[in-house]
Amino acid sequence: MTNADSHVTWREMLQRTQAEIGDRVVAQWLCEHASGCDAGEFKGIVNEFVSDRSAQHLQSMLSRYSAGEPLQYVMGRWAFRRLDLLVDSRVLIPRPETELLVEHVTRFALQKMRDVGRSVTIADLGTGSGAIGLSLLAELPFESAEIWMTDSSEDALHVARANAAGIGRSAVGARFGHGSWYSALPEELRGSLDVIVSNPPYIAQGDPMVGESVLKWEPHSALFAGSDGLTDVRTIISDAAQWLVPGGFLALEMGHTQASAVSELFSSARFTNVSVHKDLAGKNRFVTGVSPR
Repeated sequence: MTNADSHVTWREMLQRTQAEIGDRVVAQWLCEHASGCDAGEFKGIVNEFVSDRSAQHLQSMLSRYSAGEPLQYVMGRWAFRRLDLLVDSRVLIPRPETELLVEHVTRFALQKMRDVGRSVTIADLGTGSGAIGLSLLAELPFESAEIWMTDSSEDALHVARANAAGIGRSAVGARFGHGSWYSALPEELRGSLDVIVSNPPYIAQGDPMVGESVLKWEPHSALFAGSDGLTDVRTIISDAAQWLVPGGFLALEMGHTQASAVSELFSSARFTNVSVHKDLAGKNRFVTGVSPR
């Protein structure tokens, strides 16, 4: 693709981009992003000429995409539930299945508020881009939740803080902590959390099913957890009851083959109402439970 000149419209540029990559949807997203317009706005400029600056931006993105870089990193943003999040190689790409984890936590949190007549305190451990914690802040009633978003990666927390700034006043309840799992939380929170939620690393080292793009581009610290993938899951579950209020809620994402093992860990830690939930593809993906009273 050559740089645009005064005779190339966005309609023509979209056709060229689609021909180059063979995917109309991706071509549309890239052209919209290069133009600085959303989908609705882009329809109104398709007959306008492409500026040199926009053409150069599009060419840069196409080069990265053709080299195998994930589309989400190429665009530097991705949709998650109601949010448009900044994402880059410092954080895991938010997946659609994780959106259901937010739903499980939201239902519990709303019921908890009704039962106790107060706001709730939540910890989103290993927050990455902040997708889970910030979605909860955006969807729960305003100022009804304080959400601690933690990560062992300072780089990830920089991304999460930027995303918090991006959601505006909804982020008033956002708190951030740097460290490994519970060490990132202030000691005074011990025994006072209403909910702990996490999408932790759960892939076994050397798992042959991990895609090449994931291995090459996404942060391994957010993916892999020991020989069976459960090293971090064990840590979260074993210490959760110390940080939750009696009757608090623990919700974890996991690999679709790990339901039995993770459910057993919940039960061994004396959690009750242990439940396995499916993702959008119908695979076992989440386990939830209630802490000992």
